[in-house]
Amino acid sequence: MESQPQAPKKRGRKPKPKEDKKEEPHHHQPQPPPAKSSSSSSAGAKERKSHQQHAVDEKYARWKSLVPVLYDWLANHNLLWPSLSCRWGPQLEQATYKNRQRLYISEQTDGSVPNTLVIANCEVVKPRVAAAEHVSQFNEEARSPFIRKYKTIIHPGEVNRIRELPQNPNIVATHTDSPDVLIWDVESQPNRHAVYGATASRPNLILTGHQENAEFALAMCPAEPFVLSGGKDKTVVLWSIQDHITASATDQTTNKSPGSGGSIIKKTGEGNEETGNGPSVGPRGIYCGHEDTVEDVAFCPSTAQEFCSVGDDSCLILWDARVGTNPVAKVEKAHNGDLHCVDWNPHDNNLILTGSADNSVNMFDRRNLTSNGVGSPVYKFEGHKAAVLCVQWSPDKTSVFGSSAEDGLLNIWDYERVDKKVERAPNAPAGLFFQHAGHRDKIVDFHWNAADPWTMVSVSDDCDTAGGGGTLQIWRMSDLIYRPEEEVLTELENFKAHVLECSKT
Repeated sequence: MESQPQAPKKRGRKPKPKEDKKEEPHHHQPQPPPAKSSSSSSAGAKERKSHQQHAVDEKYARWKSLVPVLYDWLANHNLLWPSLSCRWGPQLEQATYKNRQRLYISEQTDGSVPNTLVIANCEVVKPRVAAAEHVSQFNEEARSPFIRKYKTIIHPGEVNRIRELPQNPNIVATHTDSPDVLIWDVESQPNRHAVYGATASRPNLILTGHQENAEFALAMCPAEPFVLSGGKDKTVVLWSIQDHITASATDQTTNKSPGSGGSIIKKTGEGNEETGNGPSVGPRGIYCGHEDTVEDVAFCPSTAQEFCSVGDDSCLILWDARVGTNPVAKVEKAHNGDLHCVDWNPHDNNLILTGSADNSVNMFDRRNLTSNGVGSPVYKFEGHKAAVLCVQWSPDKTSVFGSSAEDGLLNIWDYERVDKKVERAPNAPAGLFFQHAGHRDKIVDFHWNAADPWTMVSVSDDCDTAGGGGTLQIWRMSDLIYRPEEEVLTELENFKAHVLECSKT
């Protein structure tokens, strides 16, 4: 109700509006049945919630008891405000036992203070350094000493998505509840104090082209400085920011070190139109083919001209900017539900992952997308019990990827294990070889660390159970889990021999 105090918005993927259904005049509507006693229904709801919470707590306690066995390292960070996105930035420093690296997160507030884009410094402990007993000793309601805030940008509206430019991760793009994409050079942005009434920071570039809000679908190209977005206007929009950034921005050999100041985004340039908020850049192309909101987009890793998109119309669409603005391939029914996420394999240009509200992940081969007009995935991965919100290929191994969902699980899969006769637990989904169960509610985003490929960051909306604004976790599974079996067995045999030898002395 408008008269009540403002409550935090629903976090995670936002529900679709129900405005499509036209209401009949009131005198035509049937009378509703008599309502049940409010006291008995509320008591029942409380009992169900208590039972669900008990199940969550029990599952979490079981997971935490296994942390020293399953993980090489884990950092748990209780957030002050929820974050809808988390991304790794550039590695800043390498030391003997740990590396320092940038981390991008957001703060989605209740309006009492502004929404922010947060640049943090993270101490990433190197593999096989942390002692097992220390890995599991963390307080769920405390901030992690490994994560420290470095800079705050006051964001105009809540931050729904953060994506970094692969050629220079100091440049990031953000989506908010507007049609525009905002580009930030995080090193040149001033550090702000987020207090009530503070004016928003000014983005370095504003990308225009959407006619309605674009909230989630956002990608930056690995090959060239191009940006891709999708929105409620059912379109996919492509921009080039090549002409708007300095040459050093995409040249890692000459680029200034982080923290050195000075913008790598040009203040003026041909094609820029100065606005009250900063220079704006128009689209390179607008692509029409979806019949509902576009939920996610991804570039082909080898070129800025090929990309794909998924949406609430259950479609996966492939595009090629060189041949026009119409789809070059369209999978009409890629899943039995809305599609929330998509990712293109960085090592094999033929493989594309999609995640859906039907709780599954599909792997498509673009050379053979459909069969009899229906989506024909190479594999279907079924291991989640709720809508899949995020999928991402491993930056290190071609066949490995992760998926996170509203069930609070982050699953790690290997499609090469699907057909292999490998030992697995009864009823375990084919291809699943690790399950991160450290979050107690939906995992809204995660990101593999390209600088340390088996280290991941994940963020969840578990405000009620974590005693704060949600949970951020940085973790690395034990290498005994993902290394080749023969290699692991040899190491364990050597360790056993060493223990036996020590016991004789």
